Amino acid sequence: MIPRYTRPRMGKIWEDQNKYQRWLDVELAVVETLAEQGIIPKHEAAEIKARASFSVDRINEIEAEVKHDVIAFTTSVAEYVGPSSRFFHFGLTSSDVLDTAMALQVADASAVIREDLQRLLDVLKKRAHEFKTTVIAGRTHGIHAEPTTFGLKLALLHDEVRRQQARFNEAVETMRIGKLSGAVGTFAHLSPDIEEKVMDKLKLKAAPASSQVIQRDRHAHYMTSLALMGTTLEKIAVEVRHLQRTEVREAEEHFSAKQKGSSAMPHKRNPITSEQIAGLARILRSNAVAAMENVALWHERDISHSSVERIIFPDSTILADYMLDRTATLVEKLVVYPDRMKENLELTRGLIYSGELLLALVAKNITREDAYRWVQRNAMRVWDEGGNFQEKVLSDPDIQKTLTASDIDNVFDSSRLLANVDRIFDRVFKPVL
Repeated sequence: MIPRYTRPRMGKIWEDQNKYQRWLDVELAVVETLAEQGIIPKHEAAEIKARASFSVDRINEIEAEVKHDVIAFTTSVAEYVGPSSRFFHFGLTSSDVLDTAMALQVADASAVIREDLQRLLDVLKKRAHEFKTTVIAGRTHGIHAEPTTFGLKLALLHDEVRRQQARFNEAVETMRIGKLSGAVGTFAHLSPDIEEKVMDKLKLKAAPASSQVIQRDRHAHYMTSLALMGTTLEKIAVEVRHLQRTEVREAEEHFSAKQKGSSAMPHKRNPITSEQIAGLARILRSNAVAAMENVALWHERDISHSSVERIIFPDSTILADYMLDRTATLVEKLVVYPDRMKENLELTRGLIYSGELLLALVAKNITREDAYRWVQRNAMRVWDEGGNFQEKVLSDPDIQKTLTASDIDNVFDSSRLLANVDRIFDRVFKPVL
């Protein structure tokens, strides 16, 4: 991933230095276990552990000749270890190291993303409570519907992010898998017991069955969880973009003192963070498709997945980290305009209470068809002629016969429609057991 979207902590996980260190961690865990089981001499294992190191530059130099990164790696390590290196990479095939080390890198990356998710949840919760009773026009199809609160919008997003968190946690566990089963998964050179002991040292689980590689449905599951996470981040961003439109302007991104919105129009304050999040979510979805393409390999393996994963795993985890941070900051610093929300709520001059009026008439034993016709004819007059919906309703002879002025006042009281906000908040923010 380009530096623009790479935060340092996540970026280091995918740098070559750390990648090869994770390869070495796997190799040394195998060496240690083989020595413990009496398969290789303990003094040789101690020599390997004491001297094992590598040089990224040297690995690159060797790979340029041999065209094989794992051989280049083991050759570089052997140059540091000396004669005892004959027991390094003992009984292993390349994918034993690559797949197991990738699981370690993914675990490290996932720990960062988990922290990011929790921060976003905390920010959404805080701001949801801040605007719990701030009334805003609810919109369906982009058109004013009934009143809701800005806090409820944020509570809804919190609930969704928590589901994404649960999906991601499941996917993380699916990827916490290593294997040492050899060239075609038969344990021809090392036993399942050795594999299990090594995985315990690495805090991984052994794959119940594998070919030369860990099966890529696991990887696709993980990448899909990141893509789904991105869809929710995009959802948050799209909501902000709509609310920031000049005609709406109920909320907007924080605009710093020296920030510029346009090279041509000095007045502009554009939702650039939200648009960036929406754009980057497309990459997460595309990478998930690539991960699904990797599931079907030839027989016990081919290498078609390898080049893809060198790109999509670093890129997607780096982007997820970046997007979660940007989204949390977006929500945390979001500028909210309750007065504008109230002003916009009144744009339709009471039409948002048409549904409540319909039910009030039905409750008085008016058929739904008649009630709908009475309400709609007055609503259409407001759209076509202007004026106030409540005033037109009060002067409608059919409605006058059915509802008192007090009944109609109750219809146009938004608190009736928002009576269950506390109950919804209790549901959303109850502690997770």
